[in-house]
Amino acid sequence: MATIIGGIAASHTPTIAFAHDADKRTDPVWAPIFEAFKPTSQWLQDQKPDALIVIYNDHISSFFLDHYSAFALGVGERWEVADEGGGVRELPALNGHPELAAHIGHSLTGDDFDMSFFQGKPLDHGCFSPLSVLLPHESGWPVPVIPLQVGVLQFPVPSARRCYSLGKALRRAIESYPEPLRVAIIATGGLSHQVHGERCGFNNSAWDHQFLELLEKDPERLADLTQAEYAELGGMEGAEVIMWLIMRGALSASVVKRHSAYCLPSMTGICTAVFENQASPPVAGEIQRQRDHTALQTRGVEKLEGTYPYTLQRSIKALRINRFLHDMTKPAHRDAFRENEEALYEQHQLIEAERRLLRQRDWRGLIHYGAIFFVLEKWAAVLGVSNLHIYAAMRGQSLDDFLKTRNAPGALYSVAAVKQSQPVAFEPH
Repeated sequence: MATIIGGIAASHTPTIAFAHDADKRTDPVWAPIFEAFKPTSQWLQDQKPDALIVIYNDHISSFFLDHYSAFALGVGERWEVADEGGGVRELPALNGHPELAAHIGHSLTGDDFDMSFFQGKPLDHGCFSPLSVLLPHESGWPVPVIPLQVGVLQFPVPSARRCYSLGKALRRAIESYPEPLRVAIIATGGLSHQVHGERCGFNNSAWDHQFLELLEKDPERLADLTQAEYAELGGMEGAEVIMWLIMRGALSASVVKRHSAYCLPSMTGICTAVFENQASPPVAGEIQRQRDHTALQTRGVEKLEGTYPYTLQRSIKALRINRFLHDMTKPAHRDAFRENEEALYEQHQLIEAERRLLRQRDWRGLIHYGAIFFVLEKWAAVLGVSNLHIYAAMRGQSLDDFLKTRNAPGALYSVAAVKQSQPVAFEPH
């Protein structure tokens, strides 16, 4: 089983990134930031975790208001640095841990958290600002990262209690992972600050210190506070510290605080703290019960011949070809495909196995590989092929034989616009 070795609380203000990138380590204004982070950085180097869960909120960089989720778990293989308007910071991309992330995703959903999942999105200063001073990265980051993005900027926002409960579910998820990984959880954000309106510039250092004390010793009290109370005490944007309750909920009731430091150089109370986990070994069958609980909803589906649940694992494996096929919704991509599909394969860096499946129009093979049906029907519309042709190919039948099994044997249709040409005759592979 995996083990949670501890939790880190770290502010993620862009102040930190600025001081790092401008090399302000000896500047008397900025030096306290680096001093505050040194013990936490050393703890990570000493503990050598196998994976980090980084809880952060995106600042309308990769998660725009057209689709804004409460809890979004990153399950991808690689995380680039987001351009937040002034260019991309000169930092290497992070590696993900797709296997652990997928397991966590299944477990959290099994515990009734309606997660969303993302791949391929760049991460902004909410993640990279603290990491850039916590970990050496000149030749690449030393540990893979699983990002957990929390939607705290647009109301309704998850309650503090819900975040604390998510932390408890996160603990069950990590501890039920079968590999012996050492996992640390970093919660980012805060402390007190407000960056909008006439109250802009608000700080409350007394509350910041009280919050840190309660986070260590009495997180239940913090879980009962409302968003309005957090805003009153720590500023509207300072209410993002509810994310720290996810980290705290994932730890044992009693923790050992190894380090805590606080400074207020400008707009945000900046903190870094380390809490070592004191969890006891698993009791009786609790780990196996969690694994069984996670698998409950799909147990038995393996008996359904020719049925392939579209899992996170399949999605991660086939992201590249699914994105290629989904881009058939873009006119320029469609035109480029019709003009020279081989050149488009090369442009999108499809591997040979993927190119072969596409060249052969191997619909069933694409499903086996990990393509989701609903991008296949978009591609079929570009090819002038009806959905019925795909259905026949799935069953290994000719179109005529498949149509004999339908109540309306003459009906051919697709997702193509009506103004498009009618589907052409096509024998499936």
